[in-house]
Amino acid sequence: MFSCFANASQHISQLEADYPLVLDRHRLETIIRAAGDLAMATWPGGGSAAGAKLAVWEKGPNNPVCAADLAVDAFLRRELTALLPSAGWLSEETADTLAQRSGDLVWLVDPIDGTRDYIRGRTGWAVSVALISAGRPLLGLLYAPARGDEMWSAEAGQGAHRHGKPLAASTRGQLAGSRVPAQALSAEDADLVLVDQPNSIALRIAMVAANEADLLASLRWGYEWDIGAAALIAREAGAAVSDAFGGPLNYNKRDPRAFGVLVTAPAIHGAAVERLAERAARLAVG
Repeated sequence: MFSCFANASQHISQLEADYPLVLDRHRLETIIRAAGDLAMATWPGGGSAAGAKLAVWEKGPNNPVCAADLAVDAFLRRELTALLPSAGWLSEETADTLAQRSGDLVWLVDPIDGTRDYIRGRTGWAVSVALISAGRPLLGLLYAPARGDEMWSAEAGQGAHRHGKPLAASTRGQLAGSRVPAQALSAEDADLVLVDQPNSIALRIAMVAANEADLLASLRWGYEWDIGAAALIAREAGAAVSDAFGGPLNYNKRDPRAFGVLVTAPAIHGAAVERLAERAARLAVG
């Protein structure tokens, strides 16, 4: 019902043998932190006037982007490519071509996930980076510097951590009463409980990994870079992770879109898929 890679630890062990640079976790984390510092320099939150002249425009209807998105993207592409030259590149803020991600390895990046919160000076945004091999996430980091310098990380088969401490996902056994990071609930979901919703979907997924929520459901078309790192963090923390229909999530596809993401306590995943089935089927073609 949800994504599970039984041989993940063996796979990453082979990867480390073939690509020794991936072993430099300290350098990788340093790069992600530096990207967060770059974003913080123009973030208008915390009473700072840094973002007063932040350039903001629309990539498309209701799809804002700002100068910081592009600056962080360029920084990460340069530094991550230097860290692992054999890896390709797939990012929200870089024009996509199959040629630049044709190999086995690819960096999957959202330089600022939650741009709306970033622009508004709110804390619900994060730098999201995952390393993908053969459609599987091997490493994932999520850095939210405006939220108390939060650093989330996961490695396939090795667990998930926040601030270096192991994460254990929600173990809720009943769908009714589940905590959901959302702004409002429909009448058919009135038996669920609202909790704080950061704009970043990656942070909402991570909330399930940290047992701060029991259920995260998105019923819309999205992109791999939105969820790659956080989905690995949630899975390694013990959560059930799937698309909106309960199927596995795959990465570095020819079309990098996916319909929805569902991250839950394992015991309620089946009930959540069943509840959302009609809506997911309708919205996927709408």
